Amino acid sequence: MLENALIVSHTEKSTAFFTEMLNAASVKQVAALQSCGEARRAVLERDFDLVVVNAPLMDESGESFCRHIASKFVSQVILVVKSEYYDAVSAACEDYGVLTISKPVNRAVFWSVLALSKSTRNKILRIQDENARLKRKIEDIRIVDRAKCMLISFLDMSEQEAHRYIEKQAMDMRCAKREIAEGILKTYE
Repeated sequence: MLENALIVSHTEKSTAFFTEMLNAASVKQVAALQSCGEARRAVLERDFDLVVVNAPLMDESGESFCRHIASKFVSQVILVVKSEYYDAVSAACEDYGVLTISKPVNRAVFWSVLALSKSTRNKILRIQDENARLKRKIEDIRIVDRAKCMLISFLDMSEQEAHRYIEKQAMDMRCAKREIAEGILKTYE
């Protein structure tokens, strides 16, 4: 689901068109700016699920701005360019995940690209959640291993005995092995 979007366009007509399309797609908050400079500040202040750039802009073409957003933030980026520049701009931006559309914008094409943006964003968010879960799991393993080393050093346990001790304590106290390991580390560090 796309909650909020940023439209960067120097023409009111294009801003109105994209706002209408995003509202029809149930995007809750739509902000509109006229230059890349304003947009760069805006993306630093808050997160946007989607950024639509209607190129060219007053202060730059928008191409480098789109690549920057796509590479540094989770935002999905749609870049709308003149048809004569489409091939070159699309080739320059596709490795960054920027979706490019040529002008004049066909409503059906925009809807398709918007659906693709939603799908891609959802996939990225799932991957980020999985990544965070795996990082927590690795950190848990590191803490448990450090606690085992403490038990081995201070209580002359074998690695299996230390492992079994932490597991048994966790089962008996009905808590995670990490909690037991952290208690051991507090005691011996």
